[in-house]
Amino acid sequence: MNRRLLVILAAGGSAALLLGAFAFQHLGGLAPCKMCLWQRWPHAAAILIGAVAVVVPGAALPLLGALAAAATAAIGIYHAGVEWDFWEGPTSCTATNNIGGLSPTELLAQIQNAPIVRCDDIAWSLAGLSMAGWNAVLSLVLVGIWITAARRA
Repeated sequence: MNRRLLVILAAGGSAALLLGAFAFQHLGGLAPCKMCLWQRWPHAAAILIGAVAVVVPGAALPLLGALAAAATAAIGIYHAGVEWDFWEGPTSCTATNNIGGLSPTELLAQIQNAPIVRCDDIAWSLAGLSMAGWNAVLSLVLVGIWITAARRA
């Protein structure tokens, strides 16, 4: 497979993952959490990089595409780890049990300011992997495609 086709495949993969995320949100009614949104930006960057890399020769742009795919994979791994309680996520989107010492007014304010969608809840899963987990796995495949495209430059 030539470089151009690999770039189209890699950027198309990011487009498919991004469109899938939007479909889950808008058609499936699954609102994204903060970390879900973080995972979308590198896919958008990979799509733009791919659009330019199709017409501009060289290995630099495919390597940037690989970096974008690796970034969303890393966020996906981090997010999946938060969902599986391997480590804590950002306090702005995960549940905490630290309510000791709060006055009733402070506790009410904390409840009212809590995000609607928590990052540590698994909204959907398939074969034991959440959307974040699947994003990580599939994005790592895209990293390989991007690197192969760079080698064919």
